[in-house]
Amino acid sequence: MSIKLFDTTLRDGAQREGVSLTAEDKARIARELDSLGLHYIEAGFPASNPKDLEFFEGFDASELENARLVAFTRARRPGGRAGDDPAVSLLARLSAPVACIVAKSWRLHVEKVLGTTPEKNLESVRDTVAYLAAAGKEVIFDAEHYFDGFREDPEHALAVLRAAAEAGATTLVLCDTNGGTLPTELKAVVARTVREFPGVEIGIHTHNDAGCGVANALAAVEAGATHVQGTINGVGERCGNCDLVTTIANLQLKMGLKVVEEEQLRRLTEVSNYVSEIMNITPDAHRPYVGRSAFAHKGGLHVDGISRDPRTYEHVAPELVGNQRRTPVGELSGKNSVRAKAAELGLEVEDVSTVLSAIKRKEHEGYHYEAADASLALLIQRTTGEDEPLFELESLRVISEKRAGGEATVEATIKLYIKGQRVISTAEGNGPVNALDRALRQAIEPHYPELKEIHLSNYKVRILDEHRATAATTRVLIDSTDGKRVWGAVGVGENIIEASWQALVDGLEYGINGAKKQKG
Repeated sequence: MSIKLFDTTLRDGAQREGVSLTAEDKARIARELDSLGLHYIEAGFPASNPKDLEFFEGFDASELENARLVAFTRARRPGGRAGDDPAVSLLARLSAPVACIVAKSWRLHVEKVLGTTPEKNLESVRDTVAYLAAAGKEVIFDAEHYFDGFREDPEHALAVLRAAAEAGATTLVLCDTNGGTLPTELKAVVARTVREFPGVEIGIHTHNDAGCGVANALAAVEAGATHVQGTINGVGERCGNCDLVTTIANLQLKMGLKVVEEEQLRRLTEVSNYVSEIMNITPDAHRPYVGRSAFAHKGGLHVDGISRDPRTYEHVAPELVGNQRRTPVGELSGKNSVRAKAAELGLEVEDVSTVLSAIKRKEHEGYHYEAADASLALLIQRTTGEDEPLFELESLRVISEKRAGGEATVEATIKLYIKGQRVISTAEGNGPVNALDRALRQAIEPHYPELKEIHLSNYKVRILDEHRATAATTRVLIDSTDGKRVWGAVGVGENIIEASWQALVDGLEYGINGAKKQKG
């Protein structure tokens, strides 16, 4: 069975609350999706907003090596002609070779939303599909609310599909628009529909409102669907769409259907994170297959099992989807976990008991190392006497000033000893951490040029004992990156500046030491 993958991240996915993509954002994501080996990329609804139109008028579809570019629109309004409908005629003029047409298949929507009759709705479907097919477009037809419509009036739902197929649609897509259909019912309806349309490609478009988006897509494939629509990371309106990342992995690794090349499958994690970054969405660490914690083993029994045979606690090898195994450690960890984590960090530990005691003591103070590999590696090295600090701190001072006109400035001054040399550095920033970061870089970069490639990427603060109000202990987590790796560092203290300084220094020291090792 050959499965075609249809991505609607840039159209349906962009309807997620809080997401706003520029035309350039869409172009960048489209190129990334193309590299994944997808068959179709639906990039937007050009008649609905200027940004989508800007994209289709400016993007060269020939750039795509694997995918066909798709433009989306609704069927023409009842009572008119497709050629006179601005939204439909626009698609005929655009260079995108594929048109995706959505129309109502549920009588409730036909009669109460469109305010027309089922017969006129069928005319609208026929006219729109035929018009765009005659314009040379490959027409994919989305039957909106198909499963709700089939439940109420199966003959009308099938008639809508028949009208589209007879007018020239190459693919009939069954949409669970409200996302409330369960897999058993959906599978039966898809199977019935496949039997009704022999020789016509049947597709599936699911939403995740009942938590069944991916399960429903897989059930549809089992029932004979050969075209699967979804979005990267399941982004979309309300509870989201079918997660195409998880679906691809399941189709290929669980159902034995080759949908992408092996090297493309290994890019799943990278593409997932890339789309999250462009959309300004924090990646879900627990997302199947590609999440940072998808192959994280914390429990002692799990770590021991993995050390003997990864199959004991991993359903697939993380490398197949471009992910990696991790061993988070903390106060509940055992010696096996510490050994495994040290090896993961490229460290050898002989006295595991001493290191484990240090970890538990620090976690009792409020430190948390699961997302702070940099601080954990340095703690291990400090415990074993292998740490080589970049500098010795003499003092630091942060001054925050708010002027009468409303302008606020922050100034940081640090005094350090670097390789026996006393250095004083002062810098301004838009906040205390930014000012400290600038002052520290100014002081140590001449001695450690590797710092030029290291940048802060995230800053998080958590109050550990809220009942103490302003005297509460603060935990700060800072993520840093060199463009290739991302690592976290943690600091704890009653003073947020102190905690931030700890995390800042750990992150930079870890990054510089890592860069030195790579060069050496």
